[in-house]
Amino acid sequence: MKPAPFDYVCPETLEEALAILSEFGEDAKVLAGGQSLVPTMNMRLARPATIVDINRLPGLAEMYNHNGSVHIGALVRQADVEREPRIPQAIPLLALALPHVGHRQTRNRGTICGSLAHADPSAEVPLVAVAINAEIETQSARGSRRIEAGAFFDSFFTTTLAADELVTGASFPSRSEGCGYAFEEFALRHGDFAIVATACAVRVAADGKLKALSIVLGGVGERPHRCDTDSWLDRALTPRDVEDVAQTASAHVDPPSDQRGTAKYRRWLAQGQIRRTLSLALEDAR
Repeated sequence: MKPAPFDYVCPETLEEALAILSEFGEDAKVLAGGQSLVPTMNMRLARPATIVDINRLPGLAEMYNHNGSVHIGALVRQADVEREPRIPQAIPLLALALPHVGHRQTRNRGTICGSLAHADPSAEVPLVAVAINAEIETQSARGSRRIEAGAFFDSFFTTTLAADELVTGASFPSRSEGCGYAFEEFALRHGDFAIVATACAVRVAADGKLKALSIVLGGVGERPHRCDTDSWLDRALTPRDVEDVAQTASAHVDPPSDQRGTAKYRRWLAQGQIRRTLSLALEDAR
């Protein structure tokens, strides 16, 4: 299949790109890696009038530490992050999730920020961003914004990004003392969209009490689903507590049923993943 006709522009500066987005708005789509955009265009699920190729924009392919976070620019490839030796220590949850993102070939072109902007509710990078409270950095001709990941994803393939805004980067908080992480997903084949995926982040105090717990599920709704876990804070979790967390959290999701699995099956998968990832994250923290 081939895409519908479109105009192609390749701006040389950020200011030029923002001016184009301001002019064309919802009729324009941004091209960085294209691993999601191009297939949807070929299937004519997306029919943008104008493609704005940002690959020549300076300064968007940088990755660096800043104020306790790792800044990842909009043109940083997933494979670059996966191969970066500092990432497993700085952002362990992202390092755990990246091998599940598509295939090695697609990660060579796909970008971290492109996955965030695409907002697939089964995708791994959005789960990580919500679980560790990453911030998405955007710019438009009107100014710049920093949007918490939990407030960025709106619905299926939809974000709170305005039509004239460009994602220029994302900031992922670096690992701090007492934190632990785990990631798990189940798909029919490696590289397929996850039927259910779970990202877990914890922070444990020196006395063993749980001070922070974030469990985010993918594939169970229209956006990354953050489980309500406040009632388990300020105590040292026992194996029975871990089981209770898994049962309670999975019972409060309302996943869809489709050809890959029923809602009941997805809840069962979620319960097992929550139990395992929470156990692994606690072990990692300790």
